[in-house]
Amino acid sequence: MFTGIIETLGVIKEIKKEKDNIHITVESDFTSELKIDQSVAHNGICLTVIAIKDNCYTVTAIDETIKKTNLSNWTAGDSVNLERAMKLGDRLDGHIVQGHVDQIGTCIDIQEANGSHYYTFEYDETLNNITIEKGSITVNGVSLTVVNSGKNIFSVAIIPYTLEHTNFKDFQIGSKINLEFDVIGKYVSRLYSNK
Repeated sequence: MFTGIIETLGVIKEIKKEKDNIHITVESDFTSELKIDQSVAHNGICLTVIAIKDNCYTVTAIDETIKKTNLSNWTAGDSVNLERAMKLGDRLDGHIVQGHVDQIGTCIDIQEANGSHYYTFEYDETLNNITIEKGSITVNGVSLTVVNSGKNIFSVAIIPYTLEHTNFKDFQIGSKINLEFDVIGKYVSRLYSNK
């Protein structure tokens, strides 16, 4: 379980394919605090630490994860948003994030707004995911509030701190991003679609 509050940016040092799996080695400020078998969210994808060496650690993604996320687009040198699993008793500064990406979205607009930035994303509406204005959404692991919501489109506003401390600054029109929709909204949507 995560909060969507990014702790640090990591840098992908190496990607190795083994059968249908991908092993990703990441350099991070908090590597020395990690243990084997811990969960870390990478751009919102919950992955398990399988090896630690110096200031780098390695995680493995299986085929199912690769198919549902933007992980296949990652290359050595890319920065990734990192968050360790929350501890019981911690403040929940973002919202409840499972680290289970629902689908990939596409950045279709970026607007600078006198200090803040507005990002607009579209997603495949056939998967029955929804956003609502003032609701929560996770974009590349970042907990955000939806400021505008449409049928398969939504916008978020990013403060300068978030822009500086996440990989939002790397987004361009056409960038593919990981989306995890609000867990409560997913249950409500499923209930209504089954009627």
